[in-house]
Amino acid sequence: MKKEVAQYIATCLICQKAKIEHQKPVGMLQPLDIPKWKWDSIAMDFVVGLPRTTHKFDSIWVLVDRLTKSAHFLSINIRYSLEKLTELYMTEIVRLHGVPSSIISDRDPRYTSKFWGSLHQTLGTKLCLSSAYHPQTDGQSKRTIQSLEYLLRACLLEDSGSWDQYLPLIEFTYNNNFHSSIGMTPYEALYGRKCKTPLCWFETRENLILSPEMVQQTMEKIKMIQEKLRTTQSR
Repeated sequence: MKKEVAQYIATCLICQKAKIEHQKPVGMLQPLDIPKWKWDSIAMDFVVGLPRTTHKFDSIWVLVDRLTKSAHFLSINIRYSLEKLTELYMTEIVRLHGVPSSIISDRDPRYTSKFWGSLHQTLGTKLCLSSAYHPQTDGQSKRTIQSLEYLLRACLLEDSGSWDQYLPLIEFTYNNNFHSSIGMTPYEALYGRKCKTPLCWFETRENLILSPEMVQQTMEKIKMIQEKLRTTQSR
């Protein structure tokens, strides 16, 4: 009798509507807290499967500040050891922004390794791992990285053999492009002022410090990246 009652309640629509839930609804977004300071909470991911360059780079390590949306794109080889990635992290991220309080990432084997966990436990950084079944753990950070991945692939396909040479310019352009979610550019959100870009050099005659050809090539490259970025944001 008890079994029949339990089965009836489980299949009864009225019973299900009246049932009190003691857990958060499955599948609904549970956004992370808004970071209190710049580069205090970051998200990271890998863009893989790129053409190998002459410097043997075939992937990009994308690291994004969740507050200002500013980002760094690091050229890597996907076979880099955790020790090598740690060296890059310390010299390119911690050197500039200090140690974050938390890092958001997927469950890549590198991020779930004992070495990576012990490192950040020592640094005092909390690791927040999402999963394929609960991508909402990342929320906005994951969408930002997905947009960046699309932008990077779109730009780098045109320079497949030497994309690592143009990656700093792509990072520069991304950080100086208006971001609707923060109402300004990531650069301005990070530093509190607008950045003078190569597009301003021609107007201010600062291009005299470089050859006219280099200035023109830089301007054309930035305009191309901006167009790709606008396409990405409209997707």
